[in-house]
Order: sequence, then C-alpha cells, then structure tokens
Amino acid sequence: MSTRTWEGLQLPAAGTFVLDAAHTRVGFVVKHMMVSKTRGNFTDFAGKVTVAENPLESSAELTIQAASINTGNADRDGHLRSGDFLEAEKYPEVTFRSTRVVGHSGDEFTLVGDLTIRDVTKEVELTVEYGGAGTNPWGQDVWGFSISTEIDREEFGLTWNQALETGGVLIGRKVKIEIEGEANPA
Repeated sequence: MSTRTWEGLQLPAAGTFVLDAAHTRVGFVVKHMMVSKTRGNFTDFAGKVTVAENPLESSAELTIQAASINTGNADRDGHLRSGDFLEAEKYPEVTFRSTRVVGHSGDEFTLVGDLTIRDVTKEVELTVEYGGAGTNPWGQDVWGFSISTEIDREEFGLTWNQALETGGVLIGRKVKIEIEGEANPA
C-alpha cells in the first residue's frame, strides 16, 4: 500500500476509499428495561472516505438503508422499521456527511458532521480511531478504523417508549453508535 508518515502515523496516501462491506460493521447499542443492553446493526450500507493531502482536511460519508436494521429478533426489527422508530418506508436512508475534522491526538481523530435520521439532521461528533494500513493476502490495499459516538434518539424523532411498572422506561434515550471496519481504494 502506498502510505506516508504523518505525525508519527503510517497513513494511506491521499485518495478516495470505499468501505469494505464484508469487513465493516455498522452497529448500535441501547439500554433495554433500564437493566441491560440491546445490540443491533445495519446490513446494507455504503460509504467512502476521501483522505486529503492534509489528513485534517479529509472527509467521509455513509448511507445506511434503514430497512436493513437487524437485532436478531424479527418482531423487534419490524417494530424498529415502523413509524414508531425509523419509519423506513417513508425515510429509507440514514446518512452521515462529515463537515470537518476538529482535531486529533495520536491515532484518534475527532470528526464532525451531519447525521440525518427520519429527515431530521443534527450535527454529531465522532471519535475515529485509525487502525493502520496494509496489504491483504490478495494484494489489495486496506486500512482500518473504529468509530464511536452517542446520540439522543429523541432528538431525531425516535420518541416511542413504554413506561415500566417498576419505574423507568423500556428503551433508553441514548444510543451508542459503533462502526468497525476497513476501507479499500475506490
């Protein structure tokens, strides 16, 4: 892989890279019944990263098909696709478009951008951990990353909930977004 050293990191050369869907997971975690966590992911997504000559000027975008939500429970997934949550028929895509890199420390970058869910767009801040670059056994260039952030789902119109007899609610407001993956040259 064509790499360069930048502030002690071996970064890919400037260029456009696409997410490798076979080696990327777009997931989330939310509190359930105030006592445990439910995890899920989206199985249909596409994204690209444009690595700039100055890495702090790089950009990223991600488009997720809302109907591809998967928590391992068909009834719950159907409810999450419904008007109570993602309303996937009316709003088929969840999107993220970066607007700027606001800083970095070592291999960790802070990326700011616009997240759109159900036609509601809010600015979010992502923590991006750069995992390194290399060439896989088939000669393809690859670099890896881990991304995390936390959002308040109610700010995006995902307000459905149910009170519990014991106090509290069925589903937490905070949703942790976790993306682990690899990117290859476009």
